[in-house]
Amino acid sequence: MLHQENTNSRTEDIGEAILSNSLPPEYQIAGTVPLSVILPAKNEGVSLQGLLPRLRATLPRAELILLDDGSTDRTADIALAHGARVISHPYSLGNGAAVKAGARAATGEVLVFMDADGQHSPADIPRILATLDEGYDMVVGARGNGSQASVGRSLANGFYNWFATLITGHKIMDLTSGFRAVRAERFKRFLYLLPNGFSYPTTITMAFFRSGYPVGYVPIHAGERTGTSHIRPLRDGVRFLLIMFKVATLYSPLKLFFPVSLAFFATGIGYYLYTFLTLGRFTNMSALLLTAAVIVFMMGLVSEQITALNYREGDR
Repeated sequence: MLHQENTNSRTEDIGEAILSNSLPPEYQIAGTVPLSVILPAKNEGVSLQGLLPRLRATLPRAELILLDDGSTDRTADIALAHGARVISHPYSLGNGAAVKAGARAATGEVLVFMDADGQHSPADIPRILATLDEGYDMVVGARGNGSQASVGRSLANGFYNWFATLITGHKIMDLTSGFRAVRAERFKRFLYLLPNGFSYPTTITMAFFRSGYPVGYVPIHAGERTGTSHIRPLRDGVRFLLIMFKVATLYSPLKLFFPVSLAFFATGIGYYLYTFLTLGRFTNMSALLLTAAVIVFMMGLVSEQITALNYREGDR
């Protein structure tokens, strides 16, 4: 109870400091130790007119970086008018590509990523930063049940969280949230792993868990987005299994390949016993199933070694 009271007090202190323009040094623009807020955006001019003033009021001394990912509206002009640093792509490279470009350009030791569509509230940033200050390397804004999302998307996110928790052995409250604060040094180690599409939050979360970097969560309410979503249900629904596969292979490929191999092996042995007892011989199907079991297991071992090499590269 005392720890909870201390945590709440720390959150309130940082919140008051932000609003009074007296943030602790680690969150101020001062020399080379600023806080950078990165917003990937595509045709978000309408939402930015309301979001950027609130961001400035909450974090008056932060570095604001807007990644214009091939917008055809006035997204870049509106961001410039509010004092943001704008980096424009000549055409859409994807949400993940925008995030990577923003991280490379940022000068802050702490990076805050949030959507530019109005779903994420700047008022939640003080609580996220307060939790980061408790010793975490990344803190994720975890969307609650009351957040604005379709039933299908909520079910998919719930399954993502359950599956990732099963794979990692750590409670994951929101695997795909794009609202997070992270220590820049840690984040930039994994830029080479991040995809150009929408699954960058999944990748960076699994990379942090694999590398032993502590990840925290802060409950948030995600509001209704302004404008049209860039996520297409049919196309992104097809990616569902691919994301699940990525979750497993990013953390521990053997946790995915071994059960499949075991299933082939058990089926092969069972079929062999059946045919031996009924026909008195070893069939080609039994041989095929047992061979598949060995091949899948070896694929898991090789993938495990490749994954280990990938993370070793990031630690250099």
